[in-house]
Amino acid sequence: MQVSSLNEVKIYSLSCGKSLPEWLSDRKKRALQKKDVDVRRRIELIQDFEMPTVCTTIKVSKDGQYILATGTYKPRVRCYDTYQLSLKFERCLDSEVVTFETLSDDYSKIVFLHNDRYIEFHSQSGFYYKTRIPKFGRDFSYHYPSCDLFFVGASSEVYRLNLEQGRYLNPLQTDAAENNVCDINSIHGLFATGTVEGRVECWDPRTRGRVGLLDCALSSVTADSEINSLPTISALKFNGALTMAVGTSTGQGKIFTSLEPEHDINDVCLYPNSGMLLTANETPKMGIYYIPVLGPAPRWCSFLDNLTEELEENPESTVYDDYKFVTKKDLENLGLTHLIGSPFLRAYMHGFFMDIRLYHKVKLMVNPFAYEEYRKDKIRQKIEETRAQRVQLKKLPKVNKELALKLIEEEEEKQKSTWKKKVKSLPNILTDDRFKVMFENPDFQVDEESEEFRLLNPLVSKISEKRKKKLRLLEQQELREQEEEEEPEGKPSDAESSESSDDEKDWVEEVRKQRRLLQQEEKVKRQERLREDQQMVLKPQFYEIKAGEEFRSFKDSATKQKLLNKTLEDRLKLEAKNGTLSVADTTVGSKQLTFTLKRSEQQKKQQEAEKLHRQERKTLRRSAGHLKSRHRRGRPFH
Repeated sequence: MQVSSLNEVKIYSLSCGKSLPEWLSDRKKRALQKKDVDVRRRIELIQDFEMPTVCTTIKVSKDGQYILATGTYKPRVRCYDTYQLSLKFERCLDSEVVTFETLSDDYSKIVFLHNDRYIEFHSQSGFYYKTRIPKFGRDFSYHYPSCDLFFVGASSEVYRLNLEQGRYLNPLQTDAAENNVCDINSIHGLFATGTVEGRVECWDPRTRGRVGLLDCALSSVTADSEINSLPTISALKFNGALTMAVGTSTGQGKIFTSLEPEHDINDVCLYPNSGMLLTANETPKMGIYYIPVLGPAPRWCSFLDNLTEELEENPESTVYDDYKFVTKKDLENLGLTHLIGSPFLRAYMHGFFMDIRLYHKVKLMVNPFAYEEYRKDKIRQKIEETRAQRVQLKKLPKVNKELALKLIEEEEEKQKSTWKKKVKSLPNILTDDRFKVMFENPDFQVDEESEEFRLLNPLVSKISEKRKKKLRLLEQQELREQEEEEEPEGKPSDAESSESSDDEKDWVEEVRKQRRLLQQEEKVKRQERLREDQQMVLKPQFYEIKAGEEFRSFKDSATKQKLLNKTLEDRLKLEAKNGTLSVADTTVGSKQLTFTLKRSEQQKKQQEAEKLHRQERKTLRRSAGHLKSRHRRGRPFH
């Protein structure tokens, strides 16, 4: 992308670079992109944005979605869709187009003015109607309230064609011999035409009468002006209800900026509400220029704003290897003003280009010690580069030095990032008072030997080794500064350059390694505990049994503990198996659970004694009843 600047207005040329032929295959195009740097660095906003030979006119539809251009050879019109960034359709015409206009918001209604006096109407499907005007036309405008087309050209009359009635109306008679351009104000409908005599005539389409006359030729010429002919009106455009811009053939007016393409410009179009300019040139390729001062980039290429911001942050001067750009003041200092107008100097913008060899010879003759100064500057630059590569002294806190060094490195990377304006700035932990105690109190020291830290940070060993090396370098440098008055120059640290980025495989291997180390450490700890238990003298321990419970063995307590550790589902299955739980389905589809309380051994013995006592009493009652019945019958007892 080529960048030029005039009057501190930057212009970005988006169409510079080589274009590839359409008949090349994709494979050959990719091969050219690999070999040719210019092809690889070019920016192609719209695919195939060019004409076979020459482009004559270019315009943008009112909705901003379509770009229409006409050219030769053969005469044709091409429509490009900005949403798809490609060619939408192409139509061939019978003759070359002088100018055209879109009557609708898109490309569905187009009017073409040809150089053979024909007026051609096109619809969305293609050609619709064709008619002819009496004289050769140069420009035309459309009046929406009355549906009238106003044509100006090589005649003093302004021809009117009514599209509602489908016929020509009485023309407007001007005082000029010929008319070049015309325009209609979209707010109040005033019609203005520019004449070859340098005047602007304003007409009211409602009354078909002239309401004003401006002589722009005489007012633009002053005593300091250098002109060879009478200025004629070559451009005319309304801006709002009360403002009108007029351009003359002699270029009278104050220059805001200028474009200097390699080929002549046939037409210029400003994309609506943006800073993009489209040009039709005497070359197959159409020009695209972006001027940020005029406005933002269009919505379909909004990335241009970010691209130009990056270029402005990192400006690069244009350098030509074989030529040197010099101003008139530089030529006066070198004593070469007599070469102006000779082949040794080529005028360009506000200066000249001259051969770099001639410049060096003359500079050496004027200033013989220039080489010594250049050599000293280069040596000074090398020394500054080596100083920048040295380890910079950082004041680290007493607690959590490695964490502080990590935060400092992250802050430096964030400052070097090109997107630092886009990212929301966060407070620095080192300068935040809320985290001040973390770098002062030893209780907050990070324990890197703990199991949690080593498993959560498997790659911390490599990173910590790098930081430990850096910490040792910082401590050594700090000691040297305390001993010496002047700081010695150190060598750049290459600890980071030898490290490569770790991928997922390295991460998995490091996790496995840490786990193996933890298992070995745990095994050593178990052996030490076993050794201590063997050396320890066991003492008897006494346990208290709760009231109402009977102690049988420690096995029952262990079984009870295992039962408590089981889930509710497992306990319910076990109780159903022992008969203490029964599950039954009800009539409504739900389930009914019945629990039987489990009695203790003492309660079982008591229940058995009561049962035996009840049986003995029952036997005694039966025997007593038997004796009474025999006594009543008078039977003797035996």
